[in-house]
Amino acid sequence: MLSFLFSVILIVVVITSVIVMVPVLRKTLVSQPILQIFRRMLPQISQTEQEALDAGTVWWEGDLFGGKPDWKKLLSYPKPQLTEEEQAFINGPVEQLCSLLNEWKITHELKDLPPEVWQFIRDNGFFGLIIPKQYGGYGFSALAHSGVVMKIASRSGTAAVTVMVPNSLGPAELLLHYGTEKQKEYYLPRLAKGLEIPCFALTSPEAGSDAGSMPDYGVVCRQDHDGQSDVLGMRVTWDKRYITLGPVATLLGLAFKLYDPDRILGGAEDLGITLALIPTDTPGVNIGRRHYPLNAVFQNGPNSGKDVFIPMDWIIGGQERIGQGWRMLMNCLAAGRAISLPATGVSAAKLAARTSGAYSRVRVQFKLPIGYFEGIEEALARIGGNTYMMDAARVMTASAIDLGEKPSVGSAIVKYHLTERGRQAINDAMDIHAGKGICIGPSNYLGRTYQQMPVGITVEGANILTRNLIIFGQGAIRCHPYLLKEVNAAHDNDQKNALETFDAALFGHIKFTLRNTFNSLFYGLLSNHLKNIVPENCLPETAIYYRQLTRFSASFACIADIALMRLGGSLKRKERLSARLGDILSLMYLCSATLKHFEDQGRQSADLPLLHWSMQDAFYHIQHAFDEFLTNFPVPIVFVWILKGLVFPLGKRCKPPSDELSHQVARFLMKPGVDRDRLTDGMYVPKAANSAKETEPLADLEKAFQCAIDSEAAEAKIREGVKAKRITAKGKEKIAQALQLNFISAAEAELLNQLRELRSKVIKVDDFTKDFSHHDKEQVN
Repeated sequence: MLSFLFSVILIVVVITSVIVMVPVLRKTLVSQPILQIFRRMLPQISQTEQEALDAGTVWWEGDLFGGKPDWKKLLSYPKPQLTEEEQAFINGPVEQLCSLLNEWKITHELKDLPPEVWQFIRDNGFFGLIIPKQYGGYGFSALAHSGVVMKIASRSGTAAVTVMVPNSLGPAELLLHYGTEKQKEYYLPRLAKGLEIPCFALTSPEAGSDAGSMPDYGVVCRQDHDGQSDVLGMRVTWDKRYITLGPVATLLGLAFKLYDPDRILGGAEDLGITLALIPTDTPGVNIGRRHYPLNAVFQNGPNSGKDVFIPMDWIIGGQERIGQGWRMLMNCLAAGRAISLPATGVSAAKLAARTSGAYSRVRVQFKLPIGYFEGIEEALARIGGNTYMMDAARVMTASAIDLGEKPSVGSAIVKYHLTERGRQAINDAMDIHAGKGICIGPSNYLGRTYQQMPVGITVEGANILTRNLIIFGQGAIRCHPYLLKEVNAAHDNDQKNALETFDAALFGHIKFTLRNTFNSLFYGLLSNHLKNIVPENCLPETAIYYRQLTRFSASFACIADIALMRLGGSLKRKERLSARLGDILSLMYLCSATLKHFEDQGRQSADLPLLHWSMQDAFYHIQHAFDEFLTNFPVPIVFVWILKGLVFPLGKRCKPPSDELSHQVARFLMKPGVDRDRLTDGMYVPKAANSAKETEPLADLEKAFQCAIDSEAAEAKIREGVKAKRITAKGKEKIAQALQLNFISAAEAELLNQLRELRSKVIKVDDFTKDFSHHDKEQVN
């Protein structure tokens, strides 16, 4: 019986081997039937979806999706650095601009940037950061662009948005990549000098996240224009909203669907999404009024037009770019989304880290700085750990763009996670500051940032959409080493070529899946003992993280493949499953950035608590995402057990950061010096108020913080005197009595009196007249 069974198995193996090894048999008996099934499983993909999938490039996220990250390759990328010119711009004009900004006055009184600030921005070329020098701009790197936005955003959200929009997805970038030479030579110098204020109109009332469904349209026609007869052009009708800089724009970038019902151009009737540049003084253009997004006063509003005639040469790139608008937008977004909004998220986190650490040391309750309480330590640790990881991801992704990449998936990851973590950081900061944080006024350095955080969450791909549909949905197609080839083969009308391509991709895919299935189990059992999956010369403190990430990468590749095979196109509709896989990919990307950041910064031992906290927190959430995905995966329970065994052969062993580690991170934020400065590097830290009439609450906090540290020894002496019942006075008299009894020196008494005054100044909040019409500094209490 056993001999017969063995013979049957041997025959099956031989037949299978022959089929697999003989191309003609393999294609006929295996690949052809599977290709037919695959075609039926594929969901319908619209043109706009396809163009979004095709946009950008695949970078490090491809390694993570492949199950075998090449750490040597990642760490060999050059350390990101600003040029001398870029650093001088940040230290000079950007620093000076920040000193001119008073966000309370801007948002509460002026409802706009002051005229002198607008002029300063124009005069110093802030609208030309990305425009090459040959056109009068700076031609700065993505890293510098990010650094400029981050610094301004830490001071004023209004100014940051005003600067970042002309340098993000809009006329300048579109012209750089797709404009005709004539368009570039005319518009780019004017944009760089601030002679033109640009905006870009994409979102319509009926088309938000689903921008491809825009109802705005143009019809090809001929018409007299500007003294010329029979000019070839379009009559365009649109209704847009949420258009930043729209109310003050002189140049309107517009997305619309173009039609040619009379076949004037000789082709199809439906020509597709097209982009054009329209001077806002063009007859028929209606700029509209202003939106007021959460007390943010950057210029934003609707605009519209009905049957507005524009010549054909106003199309960005000219007539040959008709119908390519969505592809143009997606390619620009693949890079642009990685710069500005992530920078604003990091700026919020750095602001939260610097102010919360200082305030937690200055503010005293129950005779202790509030930062010594474990509840506050928990929030401080989240702020510190997240800030470290966020800045690492910001820098690494911007540097990828400077290396020539357009990381469409990586940009979605940092857009989502850096804005979300920025929101978490500012929420934690508000909890720590409590009443100080919630009372808005000129002394509040957190309130406006807190109010405006949802703006970044919403734009350039709402975060719910980005997490549930884009990160894994786009990542699975773009980052998988074989899936895109299989999809393209399925859509290929050349049957012979389709089968050849599909056959090669299919069997590569099978080997890929088998390898990652084995590695998931093998690494799960033995990764802590393997040396070949960590980079050479890494520290023992970081080696465990490289091993764990390699293990997670193999498990992710395995589970993602199984999910795609089981659910096929329906995975697109299983948004929560897709979101969890996206979380795993995202967190592996953020962890990779954090490890590289630690290396690039010279392995600072003082930063190890930040590194450990951020990595352990991410690993715990990766584990949780795996578990939730498998628990909800629609397969019989026995298969769920098997898959959990592949991913967690030794159980779920990742733990969240310990209380002791959180304590170390909290104390890191509460200690002034070069380490804290390194974490918050790039944010604006004012030195003092420009005049006696102005307030500079952040400068006051910094001064009080340093004074609190300097006063520790003197405060300890007074506590000893109180404990010995020799010092019995209360309030300010306690200092005088301590001096009189020689517990402290005159210099220490002066320091303590200064601390008392500064502490009082820092913890006070603003008040107003009963009708809120007036604020008087003398009435602060």
